[in-house]
Amino acid sequence: MGIRKLGYVGLNVTDVDAWTQLLGPTLGIGVTTAKFGADEVTLAELDVFRYRLALYPATEDSPRELGWIVDTPSELERLTRKLTDAGFTVEDGTAEERELRGATRLRWFTDPVGYRVELAVGEAKARTGVARPDGTPGATGLGHFVLASPKLAELRELYESILEFDLTDYRDPGLFFFRCNPTHHSIALGRADTAGLHHLEFEYASIDDVGRAYDRAKENGAPISISLGRHMNDKAISFYVENPSGFHIEIACGGIEVGEDWVPHDFGIPNVWGHQHTETNPFAQT
Repeated sequence: MGIRKLGYVGLNVTDVDAWTQLLGPTLGIGVTTAKFGADEVTLAELDVFRYRLALYPATEDSPRELGWIVDTPSELERLTRKLTDAGFTVEDGTAEERELRGATRLRWFTDPVGYRVELAVGEAKARTGVARPDGTPGATGLGHFVLASPKLAELRELYESILEFDLTDYRDPGLFFFRCNPTHHSIALGRADTAGLHHLEFEYASIDDVGRAYDRAKENGAPISISLGRHMNDKAISFYVENPSGFHIEIACGGIEVGEDWVPHDFGIPNVWGHQHTETNPFAQT
């Protein structure tokens, strides 16, 4: 009970068109738009639900909201009490925000980094299947994100103690992977001098779909920031592209699930094979 999964991420972006070109022709993800106040928001259709990624036009690139799906209204109330007792101010989302997310209940608070974290009850299905540009195989869901920050201890306290995520594994001294369901991880927290998203992971159905996206990325000149490879801890096969907002999108398949008998451990080396970085890996020494 409690938080069930990562529901959606909202980003303030300066170049919506560049994002749309990356999502559609390269990653095989359908996009649509919706009105939100005076703005037109671009929504990425990763599965049958309305969206998993929302792009808001802005003058600066930054995370806007990190949204988690909560099982029931009673669990939302319980987590609200825990957050309030821990000193967080929890507020209700607006009717317009609930409608955009497809939620029946919505609350939010500001995390130790300064990002807005949302807890939503309910998801609205928008389609029976996922629209693909020109029939190109694309993403099947939103898997996880990695958040880097100098406030690692405070973030661990929030997610592990208050929001009740389970530690899956780690690499000492500063990279930790947490789950809220059987998927290996829905969030990872890393130590860094400056706060920011390191990457979002889009899940694909098969290695062939990942490979085709890899080919399209090369053909379309998308900046491949981390080459094709397999992770040591969750066993996912993936590659990464740098997105127009300056962080990474991971295109992945094959991540493992873990049971209640799983024992957290230091998994040592980061990769079974591949995953060469074009720039310095910020977690190389962690």
